[in-house]
Amino acid sequence: MKKIFLAIVFLCFVSLSAFADDKAEALKFFNDYVTAANSYSTAIPTLYSPSAKIIRQVVKPDGTTVDVYTDTATYIKQMKLSQAVAKARKYKNSYSNITAEPVSNGYKVSSLRQPSGETYKLKTYMILKKQPNGKWLIVEEMMQTKEQIFLKYAK
Repeated sequence: MKKIFLAIVFLCFVSLSAFADDKAEALKFFNDYVTAANSYSTAIPTLYSPSAKIIRQVVKPDGTTVDVYTDTATYIKQMKLSQAVAKARKYKNSYSNITAEPVSNGYKVSSLRQPSGETYKLKTYMILKKQPNGKWLIVEEMMQTKEQIFLKYAK
């Protein structure tokens, strides 16, 4: 009986250790993403799953929100176009209140994003999934924005 109990305790410990390691890896991936985004790295597209769900949640002046969805290929194309302008303006985002929680398909990393030069903060989250080869990818991303131009893409 004692051996069975010790085996169960050991399995729980190993499971919790792996769980904690994945959480730490997901948070490290997020921090690496922030560094890459703020340095305008050309590696950013490789951080997304080709079938990632991309959501821009437009915050209207009255505080209501509208979700705008796009596919990964379109998002990456738009990101590449806007990087040159952002780099010239030295635009960066800072993130606070960063949390990671397990979800059915990986980890959901949530935070508040503050665009450079602004005093407001906007909600954001990424769902990160560890691939069989150990690489983490963004499989879903939601970022709030006050840019009303996105509304023309709302469905």
